[in-house]
Amino acid sequence: MSRHRLTRAESTLDRQLVGLNQARELGEGRLDDGALAQVYAVLERATSRRSLSADHTVVGFFGATGSGKSSLFNAVAATDVARVAVRRPTTSEPLAMVWGAEGSAPLLDWLEIADRREGDIVPGLSDDGGGLVLLDLPDFDSVQLSNRSIVERLAGQVDVLVWVVDPQKYADATIHNDFIRPFSTHASVTLVVLNQVDRLAIAEVKPVLESLAAILDHDGLGKVVVSGVSAVTGEGVLELRRKISAVVKAKAAKSARLAADVAVAAQQLSDASGGGNAAGVHQQDRKALAAGLANAVHVETVVTAVQSSYRLEATKKTGWPVTRWLSRLRKDPLRRLSLRRGGASEVNRTSMPPPGSAELAQVDSSVRDFGDAASLGAPGPWRASIRAAARSNRAALPDALDQAMAGTDLKANTRAWWWPVFGLIQWFALLVAVGGLVWLGTLAVLGYFQLPVPDVPQVEGWPLPTLMVLAGVVLGIFLAVTSKFLALAGSKSRGAQARRRLRASIAAVSNQLIILPTEAEIDQYREFQEALNLART
Repeated sequence: MSRHRLTRAESTLDRQLVGLNQARELGEGRLDDGALAQVYAVLERATSRRSLSADHTVVGFFGATGSGKSSLFNAVAATDVARVAVRRPTTSEPLAMVWGAEGSAPLLDWLEIADRREGDIVPGLSDDGGGLVLLDLPDFDSVQLSNRSIVERLAGQVDVLVWVVDPQKYADATIHNDFIRPFSTHASVTLVVLNQVDRLAIAEVKPVLESLAAILDHDGLGKVVVSGVSAVTGEGVLELRRKISAVVKAKAAKSARLAADVAVAAQQLSDASGGGNAAGVHQQDRKALAAGLANAVHVETVVTAVQSSYRLEATKKTGWPVTRWLSRLRKDPLRRLSLRRGGASEVNRTSMPPPGSAELAQVDSSVRDFGDAASLGAPGPWRASIRAAARSNRAALPDALDQAMAGTDLKANTRAWWWPVFGLIQWFALLVAVGGLVWLGTLAVLGYFQLPVPDVPQVEGWPLPTLMVLAGVVLGIFLAVTSKFLALAGSKSRGAQARRRLRASIAAVSNQLIILPTEAEIDQYREFQEALNLART
């Protein structure tokens, strides 16, 4: 592979690892811990492998008991260091043959391989003098659990996987299901070898190779070319060496292996997450939430109190002065709720009764409906996390709503323009009526004491003081009745204004405690999807 292509592959791998790590971090606390742990293990392995020798390609020979794996290893490496035996278990510790030992020690330490040998120049395998680490591993079906553990660990660490099978067990379901198929995404760094072809009749070799290829295709490794070899006769060994050598010279196996690991890990995260897109927060959902919360905290009760307070205040300011004092005996309904003020808040809480079970149930229902609507379409784990985000401030919600009500400027102390006008006329009418009464009283006293009584001006035959009394009383009563109708209309307008202000305050609380956390969680899910896509490309 050219240096440019190699650099591009490394850059792509960098981006994929960043995406995978971001997806893992975003999935914390939301996705299955087991899946996240596996992804973290992949990231750790990738980081470790990339920090070690880039000049060495690690090729591992994997096979079941009786496959002739160690014999083939010896044949490829042109040595006899790998222990070959008939009884199980055979290979018990991994063996490393290294061509170009310089810089390989940290890599072999990471692989935890103690038995290390330097290989001689082998035609077709190490003509260029180095950069290859061949591993002979324990049988993956070993009766010793420690051997199987070693194989499973190293299968996740080597750069190139060489699966060695034999004519007798090449179709064994355990071999394919437990070992080969889980690495179906690693076709670019996989070699499959049918060993012991010398035990087959010449006419049987091709059908067996085709049968094995068909099974591999079912495993997801249809692009892998199967090599037929014999460690005993040497058939196909040179060709296998050349394939291994080509992989080593390309210097791309490490990146390809890690990219395949990332793809598997990304798929694991995708499976743990599930697919789909959250519906998100829409305007109708915001309105429905605010309306539900407003009903739960009895906004209409406050609106009714605002209207009653307005009418009461109007009566105090514009009612007939003779009877308006009676209105002062009535307590302002807003004061009972600790809501009678204008401008900045003077209290931290209202005096409304604490929410009962019905009110709390309505709050819960409103929040739950909102969370359900916002999470609709999201996969299970994320739908649960979005719902949980909507409920995350549930404990603080009732108190926050009450404080929002207490802090809302209801404009309850704002006077209507017509109040002072009516009030001035009322007092004028009362003054006229009182003046008439005083005039009439004076005339009555003079007559009682047989004193001269002056003539009283008349209007259309009516004595002026009498007309003054009648006009003052009638005008006062008329203004009082008229103010009642004006106050009723004004109270509706003032109530509508208070309703808008209260709902705006409640909407602000719901936005802060419910909507923003929900939107943040939805954004988290979208970022997770983007990171996962980055890990896959």
